[in-house]
Amino acid sequence: MKKMKLVMVGNGMAGVRTLEELLKIAPDLYDITVFGAEPHPNYNRILLSPVLAGEQTLDQIVLNDWSWYKDHHITLHAGWRVTSVDRVKRLVHAQNAEGETISTGYDRLLLCTGSNPFMLPIPGKDLQGVIAYRDIADTNAMIDAATHYKHAVVIGGGLLGLEAANGLMLRGMTVSVVHVQPTLMERQLDDVAGKLLQKSLEERGLNFLMGAQTQDLLSPANLLDTQADAATQAAAQSVPDLQAKLASSPDRVCAIRFKDGSVVPADLVVMAVGIRPNVALAQAMRLHCDKGIVVNDTLQTITDARIYSVGECAAHRGMAYGLVAPLFEQAKVAANHLAQFGIGRYTGSLTSTKLKVTGIDLFSAGNFGGGDGFEEIILSDPKGGVYKKLVLKDDKLVGACLYGDTVDGSWYFKLLRDGRPVADIRDKLMFGEGSTGDAGHQGQNKAVAMADTDEVCGCNGVTKGTICKAIKEKGLMTLDEVRKHTKASASCGSCTSLVEQLLIFTAGADYSATPKTKPLCSCTDHGHQAVRDAIRANKLTTLADVYSFLEWKTPNGCASCRPAVNYYLISTWPKEAKDDPQSRYINERSHANIQKDGSYSVIPRMWGGETSAAELRRIADVVDKYQIPTVKVTGGQRIDLLGVKKEQLPAVWQDLGMPSGHAYAKALRTVKTCVGSEWCRMGTQDSTQMGKDLERAMWRMYAPHKVKFAVSGCPRNCAEAGIKDVGIIGVDSGWEMYVAGNGGIKTEVAHFLVKVKTAAEVLEYTGAFCELYRQEGWYLERTVHFVNRVGLDYIKKRIVEDAVGRKTLWDNLQFALDGEPDPWFEFDKAAVDTRQFEALSV
Repeated sequence: MKKMKLVMVGNGMAGVRTLEELLKIAPDLYDITVFGAEPHPNYNRILLSPVLAGEQTLDQIVLNDWSWYKDHHITLHAGWRVTSVDRVKRLVHAQNAEGETISTGYDRLLLCTGSNPFMLPIPGKDLQGVIAYRDIADTNAMIDAATHYKHAVVIGGGLLGLEAANGLMLRGMTVSVVHVQPTLMERQLDDVAGKLLQKSLEERGLNFLMGAQTQDLLSPANLLDTQADAATQAAAQSVPDLQAKLASSPDRVCAIRFKDGSVVPADLVVMAVGIRPNVALAQAMRLHCDKGIVVNDTLQTITDARIYSVGECAAHRGMAYGLVAPLFEQAKVAANHLAQFGIGRYTGSLTSTKLKVTGIDLFSAGNFGGGDGFEEIILSDPKGGVYKKLVLKDDKLVGACLYGDTVDGSWYFKLLRDGRPVADIRDKLMFGEGSTGDAGHQGQNKAVAMADTDEVCGCNGVTKGTICKAIKEKGLMTLDEVRKHTKASASCGSCTSLVEQLLIFTAGADYSATPKTKPLCSCTDHGHQAVRDAIRANKLTTLADVYSFLEWKTPNGCASCRPAVNYYLISTWPKEAKDDPQSRYINERSHANIQKDGSYSVIPRMWGGETSAAELRRIADVVDKYQIPTVKVTGGQRIDLLGVKKEQLPAVWQDLGMPSGHAYAKALRTVKTCVGSEWCRMGTQDSTQMGKDLERAMWRMYAPHKVKFAVSGCPRNCAEAGIKDVGIIGVDSGWEMYVAGNGGIKTEVAHFLVKVKTAAEVLEYTGAFCELYRQEGWYLERTVHFVNRVGLDYIKKRIVEDAVGRKTLWDNLQFALDGEPDPWFEFDKAAVDTRQFEALSV
């Protein structure tokens, strides 16, 4: 039988684990080709920190060496970057550093593109000596810098930042850690544990700048510029050997400056401030991406069933995981379906954090923050370096934070996960599993107390029984041998001590947990609803008000939360809250859709899809005048001008003389209509006029997401009203109204809302529904998801059954829209920054 072709993009831990699982159950099903951007075989990215610290070598962290690929007949293209994928022809195109290209066909495609480090968008980020910490190249760059330079600054006090700082310090550099929050690892530790960790690390030689906000990174030329301000010139005095650095490395970073004006020397700056799923290739392939490549429970992309995705790049049920254990769980399910068994389902992972930061054991799970409504049991021994905090609610353990002594972390996590009442062991809960009679705890030797079915290695799902059996049957004598045969402790390494105990006494464990409430973004622990409620209840009208009142972790927010908070402000307090254009996405700042080549798309508004000879002539003249390469009719019955240069936009708008189509905005996009009773012999109502009236009434309406209407003149529904956010269908006795449809990647049929008699009622009901969505929808939540969340009964109660409330909502919408400017023509009123167009014309 001819083998199918499987191509994998990405050669990291999650993807190769998928291949390992696949080869176990279907070794002869595929010819496998792997593209890896790095010129290395598969290695353990988690163990880069020990390499940096000099504790291990790169060869020691390789998981699958070159011979593994050869032995399994896998074609590996290491050092090749996939440039594009043709989903129609099922071809993968790749290029190497020398510019050579190859193309490979596939029957199944596995995307494992991982994530990219986030670099702070500050002046100087592109200087030499400013790097992220993500791969072998970054690690080698830091090792090389440590041999030539003295001062290092690590931005970010999370796990990765602290490991980088510790490794650089062990290699002889003077290291300062910059962290914008008041305590370290605030996502994994509470304030007490965070301060204990800082104290321990300071005693080892690390310096900390807590609460510091980086303003820019400086080169020798910056500091010695004769035009520099007095503060900068004064700061130059704090940087040693500045003249020598100017002569040898004028474009290398030499200092970091903070917003308070202070300056710290920095020959190397490592940014360890977070990661983002790498979805650039998937987006170019037109796969649906939202916080990652969106996949279903079989790890297939929801756009194309032939394409799978696992790892940090995949988003499952709104969650993208960064820990190893969930990624390996995904790998097993994906392999099952690639093998055509079709019985596995991935439903998400319950995870927690068990870490070893520079030799200090840490564990946290669940709601370890506690607070009002929760009980806390605390054991604190700062001198002994031990801190334990257990959080209870309704007689159940709901959170735990352990510092220094994490031997009972797995037991606490099991209690948390199982929801077991703890009243009968409450008085002994703090003292661990052995004290409760639940198991034979023997001091620090947790391994002895475990059952054979208990999990030792959470990353790889390896139980005590599996490890013990391998040790006995294969005569294993070393940790490396156990790792090779079972993979226990071969990933994050947090269970290493337990595996070592197994070699002596035969036992072990490791676990992990995910917060139940999803925060709006990493800048805050508050969810969308909490932010909306606070803005309304406390009359917050500016971004600064919100960030201050809700104690935002990042004082100025980030690219994820600023657009959401800005929308919540202007939709809650129209005419009072001021729109901040800089808190909108690029399309909404430019008021046109940016295309993949950097040019823009311009779509003027055509009321209800109706146009005229005069408008068409103006469009044709604009196309000729500005040499616009592509003109296309859209699915929303408008005309799209593609390939407009940014500096041309204001002139194109002016020459068109047509209103903005808001095709770039989270707003009302189109009102699709059929010709209706005015022309169609089947038509029962004037759908074109109804559509034009709806669009003119609401075209300036910003919303949580894009909104589309449609009006059909008869039940034949030529305008496809059944898959729009609001769909209107004309019948003999009036109009039927439908809401929350979606014609996108996953088609959703709209729900019947109400039947009305007059056009005025259509406007009122539509406006009321839109205003309810504007006021109560979460940012980037489509109407279909909004209605699914709150329930159709709730919508009917507010819109259909409550006449007074419905009219109030409609009135509120009209108030909000009254005087809203057209950003294509009212630059000042719409706060359009015209400098963005001038900059590109130079």
